Amino acid sequence: MAFHFARRPVRATVSFVKAACLVHLGITYGYTISPAQGPSMLPTFTVDGDWILCDHTRRYGRGVSVGDLVVYRIPVFTNQWGVKRVTGMPGDYVSVGTPGDPGEELMIQVPEGHCWITGDNLPASRDSRHFGPLPLALVAGTTIAKVLPWNERKWIKNGLETPPELD
Repeated sequence: MAFHFARRPVRATVSFVKAACLVHLGITYGYTISPAQGPSMLPTFTVDGDWILCDHTRRYGRGVSVGDLVVYRIPVFTNQWGVKRVTGMPGDYVSVGTPGDPGEELMIQVPEGHCWITGDNLPASRDSRHFGPLPLALVAGTTIAKVLPWNERKWIKNGLETPPELD
């Protein structure tokens, strides 16, 4: 009789572990909703903190291209996350400086396994101009939608398109 009652807690524990594994897989390799705060991505996101939908199937830079918004682990603050726009992929030449500032003419080539990221609001952004090329291993995914505030929800598309005459 005691064995019968012992089976239910075991079954409940196994069910809980299965559910926890599914949640972990969904968050790690699927989609998450998280806040984007700060002035660095104005006007794309507000300072107050819009909520964004992140696609984690594009981890480690898989399928990422110039113009995409990536969610990444900040290299100088490893416990923090950021959202920035990719402006250079491996092999691309990028400007190290901010347009209009001294040193803007300095160019580097993005090394293999890295990308160059910048905020949409350059004067208020801490990005690759400060910490150098971002290792693709720190890319957690791409931003695919703005979900809150509700009246401003929209899909986020890569604004860079190949002109028809170049196809």
